[in-house]
Amino acid sequence: MSGHSKWSTIKRAKGANDAKRGAIFTKIGNQIAIAARGGADPSMNPALALAIEKAKAANMPNTNIERAIARVADKSAAQLEEVVYEAYGQGGTAIIIEAATDNRNRTFPDVRSTLNKNGGNIAEPGSVTFNFDRKGVIRVAAAGEDALLAVLDAGAEDANEEDGEIIIYTEDKKLAEVRQNLLNANLEIKDFGLEYVAKNQVPLADQSTQEKLLKLLDALDELDDVVAVHTNADF
Repeated sequence: MSGHSKWSTIKRAKGANDAKRGAIFTKIGNQIAIAARGGADPSMNPALALAIEKAKAANMPNTNIERAIARVADKSAAQLEEVVYEAYGQGGTAIIIEAATDNRNRTFPDVRSTLNKNGGNIAEPGSVTFNFDRKGVIRVAAAGEDALLAVLDAGAEDANEEDGEIIIYTEDKKLAEVRQNLLNANLEIKDFGLEYVAKNQVPLADQSTQEKLLKLLDALDELDDVVAVHTNADF
């Protein structure tokens, strides 16, 4: 799979060391609230079950999880909706920005302003997404041929070994199934979720361009309404 970007690894490392845990919990809580629209019972709602597992992996308190689920039934609470913005960054790179918002009139200007301030610009709908596939992505702490074979046996569509980890790609609807198979195989899962995976990457050999793009991606990721940021940049 050609679309893996170092941005995912960089972002994950930042999250692990980020002192602003409340901001992280807010983002995950928004994902839970959106998933819960498909049903508040995780045993009947795979998307919600995955969102809850992600929350637990981030050590999010159960009270926060329950509050996020209850938000769907609370008629007085502003309801969230999923929004996807497309953009361009330094070096001709493409960016997809996933957001969860209760007010598009707030979120879109925030995203556009952040892009403009950091050398990017908003793109027309459809001009970027065709370069990406929606995939389940799982990272496990394993290496070697035996581990790769176990990953493929678990139902992975593709897998790459990198920096002592194996990055696994699945069909979006098979993410939960493959994840459970990996757990059954006693493989340690470091991270998982649905991502926009680039079909072709844009190499960035110039360090200055890399640094400017990373600053842009980081600024977008820190916006309260932004849930995830994806790029086709190859650092």
